[in-house]
This record gives sequence, C-alpha cells and structure tokens, in this order.
Amino acid sequence: MQGERIVEVGSAVKHPAGAQVMDLGDTTLMPGLIDVHIHLFLHPGAEDLQTVEESIPQRTIMAALAARDDLMAGFTAERDMGTEGAGSADTAVRNAINEGRIPGPRLRISGNAIDILGGHEDAIHFNPEQRIFSNATYANSAEQLVTAIREQVKEGADFIKIYETGPDSLRYGRLVTPYQYTQAELAAAVQETARTGRRVGVHATGDPGALYAAQAGVASIDHAYQLSDETMRLMKEKQIPAVPTFAIGEYFADHAASPEAAQREHALQDLHAQEFRKQLAAGVPMAVGSDVGPFPHGTQAREYVLMVQYGMKPLEALQAGLLSGAKLLGWEKQIGALKAGYFADVIAVPGNPLEDISVLTRTSFVMKGGTVYRKP
Repeated sequence: MQGERIVEVGSAVKHPAGAQVMDLGDTTLMPGLIDVHIHLFLHPGAEDLQTVEESIPQRTIMAALAARDDLMAGFTAERDMGTEGAGSADTAVRNAINEGRIPGPRLRISGNAIDILGGHEDAIHFNPEQRIFSNATYANSAEQLVTAIREQVKEGADFIKIYETGPDSLRYGRLVTPYQYTQAELAAAVQETARTGRRVGVHATGDPGALYAAQAGVASIDHAYQLSDETMRLMKEKQIPAVPTFAIGEYFADHAASPEAAQREHALQDLHAQEFRKQLAAGVPMAVGSDVGPFPHGTQAREYVLMVQYGMKPLEALQAGLLSGAKLLGWEKQIGALKAGYFADVIAVPGNPLEDISVLTRTSFVMKGGTVYRKP
C-alpha cells in the first residue's frame, strides 16, 4: 500500500526502502466488508420511543460511536438507509469520517428517507393530539416526492431512501403489504434522483410495491420477503439486487416482546428464507445488508452467515457483499477486491471464509484507506 491505495498484490511483492511490514500470521486477508443497509442513528431498544425521547445531538453522538463499532468489526463501506427522524444529521457524520475527524466506514447516506402520510414510518401508534413527527419526510404525490428529493440532496444525501410498503401481515402463508407509491410516482422519483447522478433504494417487502419499484428502475429492493415471478424476472433483467436483511429478522424474532410476537416474527423469517431460495433459483441479484441499528452495531457480519444458512454458497455470499455491494454504492473498481489501484481497505479473519463463513464475525485486523484501525 502507498497512501490510501493498493500498489501491488501477490504472494511476493516489492518492499521499497523504509516500508513498514506487518506480519498477521495465519489469517486470511480480504477486502473490507460492505453493508448496504444500516441505520447509524438507531440502537437496540424501543425504536419508536428512542426517536421521540432522544435529541438529535444525542443521536448524532451515538451514530458516531456506531460508525466506529462497524469499522472495528471490519465494515469499511456502508449505506445508511435513513436517520429515522434525525433529518440530515448523517451528513455531519459522513463528513467527519471523510475529513479524518472520527473513525468510521466509507458512507453513502440517505438523510431522513421519504414516506407517505400514515405510512410505514409515520407515528401511527401515538396519541394524534401529541402531534408526534414521522420518522421520515412526508411526500404524498409525484410532485412532493421531487420536492423532498431536492431538499435531501441539498442537505447532503448521496442516495434516496423511499418506503414503498408496509405494514406487513401474514395471511395463510402469504405476505400482505400495501404499497405506498404507484409505479408512476416511483418513476418520477427515479428520474429526479438520476438528474443529479444519484439513485433510489426502496424498503419493499412484497408486491405490488416491489413490482412497481422494479418497473420504475430503482437501484435496490431492500427486505424483499416475497416477490412475484414477474418482479423476480424484472430484477434479473434489470440487475436490481434484493437486499434480504435476515439479521434484523432473526434479532426481532429472538427478542420479541411476547410469545405471540415471537411466533409471528419466526413465521415471517421462515417465509423469507423459503422465498429467498426461490429468488436465488430465479437469478435475482443479491447484495448484503443487515439493517443493523435495532440490533448492536459491529455484529452484522451475522448477515453473511444467514445468507449461507438459507441457501447461498460462501463464495456467492462474499460476491454479493463485496462485488454487488461495491457496485450498488457507486464504488465499483474502487473497493470490494484486493487489486492494484483499489482503496487499501483490508481486513484479516482467522480462517478461510470459503470453508466457514462465520470467520467474518471474528475480524482481527482492519485497515481503511491505508490507515490501520485495528490490529491483533
């Protein structure tokens, strides 16, 4: 490495005079991990209450600590998919990382995200007389979507996050989830976002919302619990990746507030795993995103383990995380591989992830941009 880039890779490389040599012993060197669906501004606990009770300055400090935890776990690039009511505070976190003021991954950020009145992120469980704010920016038409997108771009968003479905329910083994925006409305959002060289990622657990998103040409469909044959066909044709977020489903199931809630979450996870195998068989592209935040930051390598457990080969999971992730974040041929000219984002794990993907949960060395943040 020289500066922030890789100069040479191989079993034997040149060592210029004065070069620092690090011996990491019997470990596997690999590119830094990528998580394309995170929430730096969330932490374990009642999600709806923390966004009401905690101030934005407090949440921003906690987001900075979360970014550090993710980096130390080997995640050197991430996409933050909404501050959940903290507006554009993620701009400050991203900028502080880029300026070297605080440790953290390379970030693509989406600000406050966008939702409809009464939608997935609205404060629908609170006393309406209290006028509790939504955890996302309201937009109830194509025109309002364009306005919200322009506002978020102005405030620093790299990516636009739109909530397209919810709330979810299971009925006779089928996922039922209302859509929030029509195909035409999403197409207007995609067009406006593309005007400034940005892209849209959607929260979409099922159809018809996921179908509308695929038809509109979004960059990713996150969660994707159950997809129709037509939606899968379009995603394969347009190379729109699904981002399964299994880790959050497992956490919610294991930490449910009641036995009834646990049964529902486990049933949803089982359905998702079954549908995931169908999506793989249909050739739907995949990227790795954990939805970390409601579960502890720095533990999200579990997502890779679950993707293998539910049907992927370890190599496929790594390709989904590193290659698809780099492409989705707009850093293709910059991160996701150990090659000359790429950013020097390197981690070490104690074993071979092609044989045991769980070694990703035990990172012992982290370098980002040529700077060592963790060593044995």
